[in-house]
Amino acid sequence: MLSKYTYKKLTWIDLESPKKDEVLNLAEEYNLPGLITNELVVSTIRSKVDYYPKQGLIYLVLHFPVVDSQSKDGIEQEVDFIIGKNFIITTHYEKVDPLHKFSRIFDSNGTLEKTNLDDHAGYLFLYIIKELYKFSLEQLDEINDILKRIEVDIFEGKETKNVETISDTNRKLLNFKRSFRFHEEILKSFETAGAELFGNVFSYNLASITSEYNKVKNVMDGHKEILNDLRDTNDSLLSSKTNETIKTLTIMTFIMLPITLITGVFGMNVADDLILIQSTPDFFFVLGAMLLTGLTMFLYFKTKKWL
Repeated sequence: MLSKYTYKKLTWIDLESPKKDEVLNLAEEYNLPGLITNELVVSTIRSKVDYYPKQGLIYLVLHFPVVDSQSKDGIEQEVDFIIGKNFIITTHYEKVDPLHKFSRIFDSNGTLEKTNLDDHAGYLFLYIIKELYKFSLEQLDEINDILKRIEVDIFEGKETKNVETISDTNRKLLNFKRSFRFHEEILKSFETAGAELFGNVFSYNLASITSEYNKVKNVMDGHKEILNDLRDTNDSLLSSKTNETIKTLTIMTFIMLPITLITGVFGMNVADDLILIQSTPDFFFVLGAMLLTGLTMFLYFKTKKWL
């Protein structure tokens, strides 16, 4: 699906799940290199940036994470940018919420009048990329809420339940890290290409894009560190509970061992003249011995503060 937006001399073309004929038409209209044309039709595994000085455009591929609150899995979305002097073409293979949101702002000329978008397409890219990083920060805020719930649950005795929640949250953060792993080096290369295309005056704005990425990276790293601390705390409490359970069961085994021995000895039936329990008083005597042994061992463990 192709959507086209214009503002003064600036054009933004957004392609969702691009078809080959749409890409070929754009390639002819904007003189796109054949290599870019081929890559727009299918998704690209790695992020990249290429500068084409002859055509006066930059081809940029970035991947952004999307956390689905209804799913335990993370989604990685690719966004391709073709940036010329007065136009930008964005392509993606599913709906990208920040782009959809920005398109509504682009439709409102009153909002755009307050910006300097009409200078060149570099400013348009600047606003789009900021929306994408802003969306990532909003998703990290959702993960932060999960971290707070994990902390509360840890100290409410829900350690076992937290094991799965911590694992799911860690998976989401790993998805973030995987999606952003090439952004830093790609943005540095883009700064050089952008300065060539739009001039050194625009260099400050290009550096601000890296600053937006660093905000996301710092929050992401902070969440990862907090999650690791929460996991350690949860594991410690869970291990402590497990050790306490094992300790209790071990003590119960030690208490029952002599009682079981007494039961076995007095229950032996090897010959009529060796049967030890031959009357009711004998039975109560053995029962009393068992209770006394159990009580003695219980008091011993209690004195040693093992219970």
